[in-house]
Amino acid sequence: MNELMFFIEVSLAGLGSGALLALTALAFVLIYKATRVINLAVGEIMMLGAYLFMAFTAGMGLSAWIALPLAIAGGALTGAIVERGIIRPMLGESAISTFMVTVGLGSVIVGLVELIWGTEPRSLPAFISSAPVFLGDAYVSRKIVVSFVVASGVIATFLILFRFWRGGVALRATATDQAAAYSCGINVPRVFSIAWTISCGTAAGAGVLLGAIGGLSSAMGAFGLSALVVVIVGGLDSVLGALIAGLCLGLIQSWAGTYLGGEYQSVVTFGLLIIALMIRPYGLFGTHEIERL
Repeated sequence: MNELMFFIEVSLAGLGSGALLALTALAFVLIYKATRVINLAVGEIMMLGAYLFMAFTAGMGLSAWIALPLAIAGGALTGAIVERGIIRPMLGESAISTFMVTVGLGSVIVGLVELIWGTEPRSLPAFISSAPVFLGDAYVSRKIVVSFVVASGVIATFLILFRFWRGGVALRATATDQAAAYSCGINVPRVFSIAWTISCGTAAGAGVLLGAIGGLSSAMGAFGLSALVVVIVGGLDSVLGALIAGLCLGLIQSWAGTYLGGEYQSVVTFGLLIIALMIRPYGLFGTHEIERL
């Protein structure tokens, strides 16, 4: 019975981590759906959001509930500036060129964070209670529960918006065929800007949750690589795929780290990525595009 209870607690922690992975993966999906760009700087924008939150709370003495929307707004503003100043001028360039720009952007963000706040690990001011949450006899960290609830709520909101909101319909139309979207009167550059703004704001919010659980460091961006695995497995253009793959990967990582050892988490994560690419390269829920030659 004790072993079963321990397994349940490990699984619940994995679901919480998986929800955070899914929320981060959402930032990848939003940009890719609109622009067909894989933004490898998502992890670094997460880190920036967490450090901004620390600056507003510990540095400026603001309430956590004021600092949180400000940190999200800071991430969103970063996304808008990057899209307008860097990505939009590169429209029409090769995909690898734009991809490498996002890689360089991530390195620049890491450098700026280290210059401003240093390289020493830090912790966020406690804004989530540390009191345990019991589901029956199973114990779960309150921070994990909050992360799961917030991430699930945000992803559910986006699913509804993509289906019913006019902007969501415009985004889906732009992702399907940019030329056709132009011909229907959709302002495609504006859709690009909205996608980058919302995506980076979402990543910044996810970074605050991640920082609350594991603390801050300039290496936080590595979490984005696990989220990229989620995106590829679930489908680069599927919000639902990001949710399902994120929860599944969170469970698998939790089980592997607990029963095999922490050093096996990366092996399992990227092993799954290789298998997924071999079996279903467009993801579990991704669009299977067929080109006629």
